[in-house]
Amino acid sequence: MNILLVNPPCLDPRISDEDAGILPMGLHYIGALLREKGFGVAILNLAGRDDPLAVLEEGLVRLKPGIMGVSVLNPNRFGAMDAAGLAKKLLPGITTVFGGAAATFLAEHLLGVCRDLDIIVKGEGEETFLELAGHFASKRPVSLDKIQGLVFRRDGELVHTGTRPLIKDLDLLPQPGKYFSFDHISLSRGCPGRCTFCGSPEFWGRSKVRFHSPEWFVSNLALLVRRGVTHFYFSDDTFTMDKKRVVLVCRKILDQQLDITWAAISRVDFLDEEMLLWMRRAGCIQISFGVESGSRKIRKILGKPVKQERIIKAFEMTVSYGILPRAYFIYGSPGETPETIQESLDLMAKIRPLAAVFYLLVVFPGTGLYRDLEESGIVSDQIWKEKMEDIPWFQMDPHLDFQQVKAFGDKLRHGFYSQVDSFARKVKLVDLPELCPLHADFLSRLAMTFSHGEYADDSRVRDARATARALYARALEYHPHSRAFLGLAMLHQKKREFGRAVAVLEKGLEANPRERSLLLCMGISLMNLGRFKHALSFLESLGDAPDVLPYVNACRAGLSKQG
Repeated sequence: MNILLVNPPCLDPRISDEDAGILPMGLHYIGALLREKGFGVAILNLAGRDDPLAVLEEGLVRLKPGIMGVSVLNPNRFGAMDAAGLAKKLLPGITTVFGGAAATFLAEHLLGVCRDLDIIVKGEGEETFLELAGHFASKRPVSLDKIQGLVFRRDGELVHTGTRPLIKDLDLLPQPGKYFSFDHISLSRGCPGRCTFCGSPEFWGRSKVRFHSPEWFVSNLALLVRRGVTHFYFSDDTFTMDKKRVVLVCRKILDQQLDITWAAISRVDFLDEEMLLWMRRAGCIQISFGVESGSRKIRKILGKPVKQERIIKAFEMTVSYGILPRAYFIYGSPGETPETIQESLDLMAKIRPLAAVFYLLVVFPGTGLYRDLEESGIVSDQIWKEKMEDIPWFQMDPHLDFQQVKAFGDKLRHGFYSQVDSFARKVKLVDLPELCPLHADFLSRLAMTFSHGEYADDSRVRDARATARALYARALEYHPHSRAFLGLAMLHQKKREFGRAVAVLEKGLEANPRERSLLLCMGISLMNLGRFKHALSFLESLGDAPDVLPYVNACRAGLSKQG
């Protein structure tokens, strides 16, 4: 029997293509377990597609699956229901199954409003879905009542089969990297925090956090590296929770010489310098922290009663090891005022984040804030019949309104973008000789965001190119990193200073004689100076790659004109 696992599109467009296309990790885990047990499995990501239902129709017609499993979050629940409807229309005998956070917390609601939905898998889904697949594949199936973790209809009534115990040993699950390519992975399940805006503690249960072993985790990484994946997102709620385990992971990445970069998520109170050193050596280039607010009162309401001094220290430590610290801020929280927003701006100036994300506080099932609203009679699950992804808190708060909250967000964003150049120039790095090449990598990577990346053309950022130039120059004080030479040369190219670009590239190629990007940039610079024959010597050394051939042809045409 074939099984199709689907990630449906969200109701609203995502901010970026990267956000739109993220596939839930659970689909890879479930898919790997099903394949290990002999089922035919395909995963279809409809998020970010121009015509998702057309893509789904093609997949359903081609694969003719007996079961379609859909990963459902609050934002994509309408896409999930549309997918179920199309599946039933094309393949009336198909069994449609929803899983994920929204399916877990809105099981009765979804079964009530979606007649094309057959079964919901609640909570951790691997073992439950495998048993369910076995039920439908068997000639003598056990009763659905015997499979823990399900909700389904029978004779017009909902049947709940109880809560399935969590998997004790995560290493017993097959490694998804055997079967699929992806870049979001996780060492653990669960979170020690109790954030009132997050559904993770309720979804994974409030028992202790469970971990993969470092051996299993790095082995899965190695499988993905062999598939060509070189950058990863370690998507644990708190990757740095278990220091000993994190250090072992980093040691194994280094021992296996996995040439990767990765970003992680941490809490400011689960971090120290020894761990940061190992993380940086093993390829970590960014850590995201949930700062949430500069107001201690609001942090407490949001379940983050962390002292300001600890937040400041975590950001100082992180950047000092050449890891970019990214801050998450939330605005429009209970008790938010112009004064608390100013507290957030004041804290921002102290922690000097090099990237920041600003979220309007929203509530959804499974969170403490939503539970409070339910208990107060302010909302019920019936509200999710409306075509909206989530509920902005300000809509439930008599002390806040849209214009006020929008102004809060605008003020925070302007405060960050108008200072980020200063934050970048004030970076202080630890003085460790072994980190000099990594410091050059960090500074040149940061410079790229100002010269060619997120900050390059943002009018709120002050003199982005001057900041980039200063960072590239500083990078070269640590190590002759090819990216720093390339960045400086490209800045000269933008100003049509091709002679200066050539001078920079000559130094860069002395240190990095085979670096492809420098050879290509040199060829282009020389071509713009009319030195076509010299340019060809660099360009032709790169072979007949598609990105090189247009420049080769232009040089040959230039030589012809020169006679």
